[in-house]
Amino acid sequence: MTEIAGQTFSGEDWYGDDLADGRWTACRFVDVDLTEASTRSAVFTDCVFEACRFNASTHVSSAFVTCEFTRCNLFDATFEACKLTGSTFTRCTMRPLRVLGGQWRGVGLRGAHLAGLDLSDLDLREADLSLADLTAATLRGARLSGAELHQTQLAKADLRGAALDGVDLGAAQLRRTTLDLTGAVLLAESKGAVVDVTGA
Repeated sequence: MTEIAGQTFSGEDWYGDDLADGRWTACRFVDVDLTEASTRSAVFTDCVFEACRFNASTHVSSAFVTCEFTRCNLFDATFEACKLTGSTFTRCTMRPLRVLGGQWRGVGLRGAHLAGLDLSDLDLREADLSLADLTAATLRGARLSGAELHQTQLAKADLRGAALDGVDLGAAQLRRTTLDLTGAVLLAESKGAVVDVTGA
């Protein structure tokens, strides 16, 4: 098992590498080519990724905890049952991107272009989605409790079954957004309405 701490990797070619079960802590990756690389049960903690290429890479049951991604390309990458708690993405290419469940709690996706992505059943509690573009995104069953949606573009997005407690839907940009009854009530209440679901 690879266990590395505090190292910097710059300009390296890890194209197609198998990084299964590796452990990296407080490492810095600059201009590293991770195209078609794969991780399974790998753990990256407090790592920084700058201008790295994750194109067509596959990550299964791996963790990227409190990591920073800046100007990275995640085109066609897959994250399956991964944990990205507290990580931030800044000026990254994130579509198309395949996400199959997982925990992205507290993730910073401010201003991210996520239009059309399927984020069903994803744990996005307390995530910062401010100014993000989620046009036509699927968020069915996603856990969005406490998420920040200030000026988030949710036109044509599907929020049916999403957990929205503690979310100010009124701060988002909604147009032809699909909500279930619970979401519709939360939206109405955010606008100051008193909702009587009993009809009495």
